[in-house]
Amino acid sequence: MSQSKTDPRVLRTRKLIMDSFIQLSEKKEFKDITVKDITTEAMINRATFYYHFEDIYDLLEKVLSEVLLINLKGDQFENNEINEEGIITIFKAIANFQASLSNRCHRGYEDTIARIIRDQLEVIFYKMLLKQHNTEGDESLKVTAVMLSWGIYGASVEWRRNSNSITPQEYIKPAIPYLMSGIVLG
Repeated sequence: MSQSKTDPRVLRTRKLIMDSFIQLSEKKEFKDITVKDITTEAMINRATFYYHFEDIYDLLEKVLSEVLLINLKGDQFENNEINEEGIITIFKAIANFQASLSNRCHRGYEDTIARIIRDQLEVIFYKMLLKQHNTEGDESLKVTAVMLSWGIYGASVEWRRNSNSITPQEYIKPAIPYLMSGIVLG
């Protein structure tokens, strides 16, 4: 009997694996976590792990994507146009996400984290731009979404590196008028 990946038992097991990984990442560096550690923590066998994830890197990517989406509350932005409050909220979510990761096993997979953040932001910004300009398929909206996602991500990295004495909101707020004049008037 084949089980769907939306079957409640399958979803519970997947969540159990992800939660076990998160718990382990609070105690060990990512490079030191093995599939055996995860299966022991989750009290499952290896076959169950591999039913849900290709390998430990796939698990890492899925966990980070899910945690980021929770931080971003992506659905909240999809039906909105780009505005000052939205940009500040997104920036705060990204900055807080990165700060929470730096307390865990952040070293060694910055590129994966960066790609996940940029990909999620690109989708959110594209949907917001579509809502604002209603020109689906317009390549310039896709390019704008890419630029916004890289810009917000880059600013969050810069804030984390140099500006921890001020809040993410205080850091991004002075740039908002310049961003908005280019986005709204453009």
